[in-house]
Amino acid sequence: MRRLAFLAAVILLVSAVSPAMAQTLLSVAIWGEQTRIDRTTEALSLFEQENAGVSCELRPFGWSDYWSMMDSHALGGGLPDVIQMDYQYLNQYVEDGLLLDLQPFVSAGLISVGDVSMDILDSGMVDGGLYGVCLGVNAPALFYNKTLLDSVGLTVPDYMTMDDFIALSREVYARTGCKTNIGYATEQLLGYYLRGLGSSLFDQGQFSASLEDVTGFFMLYEQGIREGWHVGSEVFTDVSAGNVAEDPLVRGLDPSGSSWCAFLWSNQMSALQSAADQWGMELGITTWPSPDPKLSNFLKPSQFFSVSAASAHPENAARLLDFFLNSVPANELLLGERGIPASHIVSSAISPMMDECSQRVAFYVGDVAAPFSSPAPEADPSGAPEVFALVSELIQRLCYGSISAQDAASMLCSEAPGLLQ
Repeated sequence: MRRLAFLAAVILLVSAVSPAMAQTLLSVAIWGEQTRIDRTTEALSLFEQENAGVSCELRPFGWSDYWSMMDSHALGGGLPDVIQMDYQYLNQYVEDGLLLDLQPFVSAGLISVGDVSMDILDSGMVDGGLYGVCLGVNAPALFYNKTLLDSVGLTVPDYMTMDDFIALSREVYARTGCKTNIGYATEQLLGYYLRGLGSSLFDQGQFSASLEDVTGFFMLYEQGIREGWHVGSEVFTDVSAGNVAEDPLVRGLDPSGSSWCAFLWSNQMSALQSAADQWGMELGITTWPSPDPKLSNFLKPSQFFSVSAASAHPENAARLLDFFLNSVPANELLLGERGIPASHIVSSAISPMMDECSQRVAFYVGDVAAPFSSPAPEADPSGAPEVFALVSELIQRLCYGSISAQDAASMLCSEAPGLLQ
């Protein structure tokens, strides 16, 4: 019996000091397509190799499920250590006390930001604290079926006005039968449109759009449905919102169920082109149309990495953020899929390694979008996701024909201020 007791004690002692038991586990939550999941997995493996005793657990979700899952984790007190964070949710998570201020880690040298421009760095700051490290820079991007338009002799210019875009949409429909999708599930399009009118959707946390301007935006959909060149709601009945691979642009070649264009973001081109390849489709990229394209257009962080306030390993989480931000070997794996790297050193280092699609994105952001841009809008206030959800619902009802543009505008202007409370 004493021998068995001695052996049991030895086993317990060995277990207590074994590498497996000593491992620090960092959970990392992201949204994105398979390309992002694969590249992030490779980068996390490299981080583990360079940081003995640390292992990473990747938790990938689609955009449509991501925030509801994060809400569930937050309610249970178990947010992942590292959270991929979006501009529109940053203020809300900070106000709810869910994120750590990263400034102490910057001061301690765990996160180096010396190669990041202040404009980009400031985008992750709230009330003087740094709550998000920018993972990439991107711009609004209108993708289109270049193969289709080339076949009928149509070209798509940069910096289209909204009138230019509507005229082109009519022409594409007349020549090909393919309809237009004016940002059916693109939450930022309304604010972009309003910027082109010298207005804004939010101002200092308040809803600031006028009834007249919002009506003009909703009339774009109403006009397209009436004239036949805009896709109807039936196209979206079995589509997961935010899933790039299911966008009507890349769902097939049948004009009755597809769109010739998609309002997305520049960093989504790799995933979109991968989906388009199955149809032999080459994508083009240009700026979103607007009443005043230069006034509307801007560069923004594609997303951030933030650290959960509940993390049991904040220092290691901070090291992971620094790794994604500053490691050239890591970014040789990531290859700008989240956008042009925020560190100009990293961006320059990986540029020659980028595939043709990524190089086109880099050219678009640096040479097309950036020179024709205005300062980025302020970060969305808490409650903005609820406002965007209402906008999406109203657009669906418009495209279904159950409400008018005037009704949609009245409902948005009357309900949005309350949602921001």
